[in-house]
Amino acid sequence: MRFDLLGPLVVWREGRPVSLGSVKQRLLLAALLMRPNEVVGTDELAAVLWADGSPPSAAANLRTYVRGLRRSLGGGESWEGISAAAGGYRLRVEPDERDLDRFDAAAARGRDALAAGDAVRAESELATAVAMWRGAALSDLPPHPLVARRVRQLEERRMVAEENLAEAMLALGSSAEVVQRLRALLDRSPLRQRAWGQLMLGLYRIGDVAAALDAFRQARQVLAEQTGLDPAPQLIQLHNDILHHRPNLAAEPATGSGGPVPDVALPDPLGGRPEQLPLAVSGFVGRSAELASLDTLLDREAQGPTTVAISALSGMAGVGKTTLTLHWAHRVAGHFPDGQLYANLRGYDDADVVSPADALLGFLEALGVPHDRIPASVEARTGLYRGLLASRRMLVVLDNARDSAQVRPLLPGAGRCVVVVTSRDQLSGLVAAECAVPLTLDVLTPEESMSLLASRLGSNRLVAEPAAAAGIIAATGRLPLALSMVAARIAMHPSFPLDAFAAELHAAEARLDALANGDARRVFSWSYLALSRDSARLFRLLGLHPGPDLTADTAAALAGVSVPAVVPALRELTRLHLLTEHMPGRYAFHDLLRRYAAELTESSEHTDEQVATRHRLYDHYLHNAYPAALLLQPQWAPIDPVPPLPTYAGRPATDHDTALAWFAAEQHVLQRLVVQAAETGFEAYAWQIAWTLNTFLAPRGLWQEQLATQQVALVAAEKIDDVAGQAATNRLLARAFTRLGQHDTAEYRLRRALELHERLGDPTGQAQTLHNYCELCYLRGRLDEALAHGREALRLYRLAGNGAGEARTLNAIGWLHASTGDFAQAIASCTEALAQQQRSGDRNGQAATLDSLGFAYDRLGEHGRALSCYEQAIQLFRDSADRYHEAETLIRLGETREALADLPGAAAAWRRATQIYDDLSDPAAEEIRRRLERMG
Repeated sequence: MRFDLLGPLVVWREGRPVSLGSVKQRLLLAALLMRPNEVVGTDELAAVLWADGSPPSAAANLRTYVRGLRRSLGGGESWEGISAAAGGYRLRVEPDERDLDRFDAAAARGRDALAAGDAVRAESELATAVAMWRGAALSDLPPHPLVARRVRQLEERRMVAEENLAEAMLALGSSAEVVQRLRALLDRSPLRQRAWGQLMLGLYRIGDVAAALDAFRQARQVLAEQTGLDPAPQLIQLHNDILHHRPNLAAEPATGSGGPVPDVALPDPLGGRPEQLPLAVSGFVGRSAELASLDTLLDREAQGPTTVAISALSGMAGVGKTTLTLHWAHRVAGHFPDGQLYANLRGYDDADVVSPADALLGFLEALGVPHDRIPASVEARTGLYRGLLASRRMLVVLDNARDSAQVRPLLPGAGRCVVVVTSRDQLSGLVAAECAVPLTLDVLTPEESMSLLASRLGSNRLVAEPAAAAGIIAATGRLPLALSMVAARIAMHPSFPLDAFAAELHAAEARLDALANGDARRVFSWSYLALSRDSARLFRLLGLHPGPDLTADTAAALAGVSVPAVVPALRELTRLHLLTEHMPGRYAFHDLLRRYAAELTESSEHTDEQVATRHRLYDHYLHNAYPAALLLQPQWAPIDPVPPLPTYAGRPATDHDTALAWFAAEQHVLQRLVVQAAETGFEAYAWQIAWTLNTFLAPRGLWQEQLATQQVALVAAEKIDDVAGQAATNRLLARAFTRLGQHDTAEYRLRRALELHERLGDPTGQAQTLHNYCELCYLRGRLDEALAHGREALRLYRLAGNGAGEARTLNAIGWLHASTGDFAQAIASCTEALAQQQRSGDRNGQAATLDSLGFAYDRLGEHGRALSCYEQAIQLFRDSADRYHEAETLIRLGETREALADLPGAAAAWRRATQIYDDLSDPAAEEIRRRLERMG
């Protein structure tokens, strides 16, 4: 099957065109094709088919059109590529079956070749991409706002590809052909300033200077008439260069990247202007030479639209790379009208290095790309990112990179952008291949070091003891981080002479000669040796914690003492800036200090003591997390956790709100802890902590996080042959895969979980798994199979005497009946479920059942009863902090209010749902926004 959208809609089956039937069927196919492999809601499809308002029979008519389309695509038999799913339909499209996908791939390859200076390959790829267009996209379909909006987005991608092709052709000397192409492009889109610039340059290079100047006058006139704006500065500069016949306009050899083709497209008025720079550190001193070096990037950026200026700023840990970069970035932010992007790549944080894929995801979201339009692969994300930056002037700061490979996918391919990369690595690969300007940051000069101390201690104190001040500076090696730490300690004792601190520093250096490998370690050793015995031991043991932060309770568990006993040590470490209390009651390390503490642990603690400390750490978290998990999800079948240590003295949560707050604070710690426990021989703790964490992640729709932790948990359970752990993790993995749309993998994991629960003789586990299998089959359109799994789950729950599970499965069965139009049976099943849940106090289960009842009543036309059910469900979901399902019910509440012509009420419900989905980074927010746009 092949689907061609870039022109009139055409479908090919085995090389022959397919007759698609009526206009309605063609519109239906177009709507599904614009969102392949996704569930498109019936409301959205109805809005496309009936622009003036859906008739009462819309649902039945839609099913008729779906059947007709399946027969058309299947050559008279029902084609399996369109399937019913929750609330809509899904069209399965394989890679490269849409001409749009082939166009995007070729355009991305062309962009990359252009960025690499390979104009020949760029011209070939981009010409292939542009040739796929047979006219306006979906040009044979009647106009509709929803379709037209997506067609405009496609047209924008087409324009960018045509401009990139023009750039490659100009580089190859094909100026005459470029002129013809650009005139046709500008007839369609007269506001493309980049294309006007290319046309002016092409005309100049074929010797028609008068026409080049006239093109500028045309551009200025059309911009003034249609936007009220003047031409961009780059276009004005090009006009001036043509007037004066400046040599930079001459064509380059065919192997080069061409002359200065202006990339001066107007900023997209619909796109955001990201401003992601963190706050700069106050009290910045010195670094004038380095600031001047960074300023030269602005000169390079001004050389032309294909020039991406890159600085590779390297230096040892604690030397002030980030401080310098952020100070400069804030100072020059005004030079970048399209905004700034920032990412801390955490290249030297072994537990949490940011992958290029994740960094690109953040950048694309900041650039206004809807989450559901962001590709999955790094290559596709890089292509989209570079295409968006090609017409922008932006500052990109890539902080704390590990190496060139981590950075390279995050570099713009073309455009007037500036990139600053900071790293402990010299990034020689970027310097060699991407022509990055190397800048090595050294320690401060003596004068700068004195200025830093003066800003922290006051100049009078330094003037009074100049020799001692100089001695302190020498002992710290003029490392900014070390100087700041020393200054913090001195500031705590304003009456002490500086001479005492200088003498202590030098004595400490001599006593730790074996550790004096670099300035940072020397100063850390001085601060460490100044600690009391208990504080020094705690500092070492904190090196075993995975981060990013911890509480006094956790510090006490690590040390094997009570909380009151550990508080003085925490205060001492915080006072000396060896720890930072970045939030009330939560302490964090600088990453360099964490490594230093871990090194001390390795050299000072015996292996047995390290193992015992880790055991106390994992035991502390598991036996705080497990009771909290049961409070969050009391209806879940429990596991048998590892028995607590005799020394365990935790203070677990005692109510739902406290449990919720605990998980919210510890989520990132627990995610790291699962990995660390699995790597250090505590596999049972790894999968059980992952199980507890899932009670917090799942209701929030954090499926990627759930997937990552359960994958580690499964490996850990398999390593120790823990069958119960393997069964639980396989089921929870399936839940994550289901929600992420990877249904084949989810089905495999569910079957594996069933096998393991059967081996254990665990009817409750089997029933849970079948309940999840029921949902998966529903999403895949296998409704009969879903009902069969639901009924078997119900039998097993009743066999096990599990009332909570029985009620939830009755609700699932009721939902399935409602989905097939058997509303009476749906209401009967859900009513029985609700009564059981009210007796047992399962408030989250009541919410889900009330949602199902609301759906059934709404489809029966009993909108008042539907509203009542939905509103009760929303309140119960909110009470249990189940935001993901609260948002789903809000959507249905809005649909019912819309059916009652209560448009303000519908809009209010949908706006609340959108806010929740945005908070969860769920792409469903975009569909709700489209509904709100349709309502005006």
